[in-house]
Amino acid sequence: MSKDKTTFVCDYCGQESLRWVGKCPSCGRWNTMKEIRVHEEKTSAQSALIKTALKASAAQEQSARPSRVCDIRADEEPRLDLHDAELNRVLGGGLVPGSLVLLGGEPGIGKSTLVLQTILKLPDCRVLYVSGEESARQIKLRADRLGSHSEVLVYCETSLEKIFAEIANTEPQLVVIDSIQTISTEGVESSPGSLSQIRECAAALLRYAKGGGVSILLIGHITKEGTLAGPKVLEHIVDTVLQFEGDQHYMYRILRSIKNRFGSTSELGIYEMRHDGLRPVTNPSELLISDNRDGLSGTAIAAAIEGARPFLIETQALVSTAAYGTAQRSSVGFESRRLNMLLAVLEKRVGFKLAQKDVFLNIAGGLRVTDPALDLSVIAAVLSSNVDTPIDASTAMAGEVGLSGEIRPVSRIEQRIAESQRLGFSRILIPHHNAQSLSPSSYKIEIVPVRRVAEAVRELFG
Repeated sequence: MSKDKTTFVCDYCGQESLRWVGKCPSCGRWNTMKEIRVHEEKTSAQSALIKTALKASAAQEQSARPSRVCDIRADEEPRLDLHDAELNRVLGGGLVPGSLVLLGGEPGIGKSTLVLQTILKLPDCRVLYVSGEESARQIKLRADRLGSHSEVLVYCETSLEKIFAEIANTEPQLVVIDSIQTISTEGVESSPGSLSQIRECAAALLRYAKGGGVSILLIGHITKEGTLAGPKVLEHIVDTVLQFEGDQHYMYRILRSIKNRFGSTSELGIYEMRHDGLRPVTNPSELLISDNRDGLSGTAIAAAIEGARPFLIETQALVSTAAYGTAQRSSVGFESRRLNMLLAVLEKRVGFKLAQKDVFLNIAGGLRVTDPALDLSVIAAVLSSNVDTPIDASTAMAGEVGLSGEIRPVSRIEQRIAESQRLGFSRILIPHHNAQSLSPSSYKIEIVPVRRVAEAVRELFG
């Protein structure tokens, strides 16, 4: 008679332990060790079911043997075109066959809408859409709203064993699981959504994807802290982790790649939420910059880079006298600790006293940008609001600010200048080190090199 195997897993980093401990020995977090039980007999039966569903090739049936690196074939993987330029870019050029992709996001952000409208555009691909949250009628109503129809197979089921049986019958090229938190297996005696259920179901789907060459797309929820629900080991199991984020009060959605074994993790996809679905935004610069900023203080335009895409973004700042004695520091879309550092540089190196003033910073459009080249525009917007003097609307800027007040060089300056020139800007402030390798005569935009923050202030405000 087989016995249940009991182990404790940290739901943040995935560290395993044979006994419960209050503090995880790996990540150091408290009260994150959760108990999971796995029945060995049922798990072996589940593995047998997966093997019967697989249609492994003769090469896969042979036992693996060590190979020399020079003998291993590394041909380019054929990718599935999803007919969505933004999604293809974030994935690294398309969906790789046999890959396991995890898409996470807040409830109501548009995860199911993005996936459904994508698979409805694949008429030549056999797709099985497994829904554990919605009925077939609800999915049909959403498909009608999106205005697309195809031969997508819809299967409403939460049992992993039945899902594998249906996959064996339909033989799809792409499987969508919505969502992984609702799927359960008989091999684990716990409720759906628990750590053990999510872990075992994800591992079983991974074995099937790699053995059968079928791409599987998982939709997952996130916790209150903004991390993917379930054990942290779930992110290590999958090949790609995509984060779909944005404010529900804004019409823009951002698709980021947190992990990608088949491409870059710095790519960014931008969508616009409309009544008929999500529309890819091919030129975000024209949408993120307002047309009525002339004569308004506290706004500056930054030339940012996310992945391979350059775009211009509006930085807004408001500086006012602290009403209650203690100055407030608040930022939306920009790291608050970096804002505090830039304010300290302004006070120490430039001489602007902001200790008794409230500073509020906002990145227009609800975006969250991590490019360090935004430092110069943040400082410019704060000073513009502080002295109540607007910045020339035809001026853009890009530069990282150091603790000593110097303007440090940034990467891919040519693309930033070209994007500013394309959108009609007449002047751009860049670090002096970047300007040394440029030929100003090859651009129609005026290039102003600056070494320190004080020089940038003189160029902007005279």
